[in-house]
Amino acid sequence: MRTCRVGLVGAGGVAQRHARVLGSFADVELVGVTDVTRSAAARLADTHSTRAFADVDDLLAAGPDAVYVCVPPFAHGPVEEAVVAAGVPMFVEKPVAVDLDTAERIAALVEQRRLLTAVGHHWRYLHVVSQARELLADRPVRMINGAWLDKVPPVAWWAVRDRSGGPVVEQAAHVLDLTRVLVGEAVEVTAYGDGNPPPVDDADIDSVTAATLRFASGAVGTLAAACVLGWKHRAGLEILADGLALSLTEDGLTVRDTDGERHLPADPDAARVAVDRAFVDAVTGVGDDIRVPYAEALRTQRLAVALAQSARTGRGVSLPTGPAALAPTTDGRPGAPTGVGVDA
Repeated sequence: MRTCRVGLVGAGGVAQRHARVLGSFADVELVGVTDVTRSAAARLADTHSTRAFADVDDLLAAGPDAVYVCVPPFAHGPVEEAVVAAGVPMFVEKPVAVDLDTAERIAALVEQRRLLTAVGHHWRYLHVVSQARELLADRPVRMINGAWLDKVPPVAWWAVRDRSGGPVVEQAAHVLDLTRVLVGEAVEVTAYGDGNPPPVDDADIDSVTAATLRFASGAVGTLAAACVLGWKHRAGLEILADGLALSLTEDGLTVRDTDGERHLPADPDAARVAVDRAFVDAVTGVGDDIRVPYAEALRTQRLAVALAQSARTGRGVSLPTGPAALAPTTDGRPGAPTGVGVDA
């Protein structure tokens, strides 16, 4: 059994979760961690009996087989550039950037190097997502209603637009990614924010956002995002097809059709393990189940940024409609057209 030597960039909550999962794999060795907050890197390294490195270059010099990039949205870019330049397989936590330009630049570098990548959209590994796709296989989706109704996470950067990208980019990306899996690509979006930030220091994001989406298939949809609550109220999708209603969340799938209603439970913890297992297996050459390589995550980033742009400007935004943009969402092949355009 080949051992996969993994380095971690970032030592926050998400990095800690990945470290726990990776540390449970018999074929993984955590070779070290680095973080701009050196004390955080030292604590995580001590927890997993590994080394804390001063920076990304020092970590790469240790010769990892793969690197996990678990940094806040605003910190993406330089880290990925260093990892790609070193030719090391890379796992990136979502969202892949605070903006679109950074994500497009990294995607181009990844494609040039033909680098093995994965992005942490772990909802793709929920068994109920596959079940939903099977149920929709012979029924075109007519409408979707997505929502992420939650609180402000307890990190200082989250409520600052140029640090997080806002709730649609940072938080609702999971819902938007599933929308693409189950409905296909959106070609036009319009969104509105309320203009009122949540009552936390330095906040400048919208507390609530409402959006409409039109898909290449002809389906229509909505998205609601909010951070005005003190709890996570709802995050998921309602999907309507002919004679079929689906309600999909991280915790399960509820199906309603002419046979009545039934609920299929999901295991989000298993999905979080599966996304790491798939990446490690791909790095070591024993598996091929990466469902969201960087090029695929870029398509979700384009959609999220288009919605955020529309909410900011008050104008509709069109998205690419070429063949590559409309490719199946789980094949992992790069090449979708770049950019979004504001409608006149």
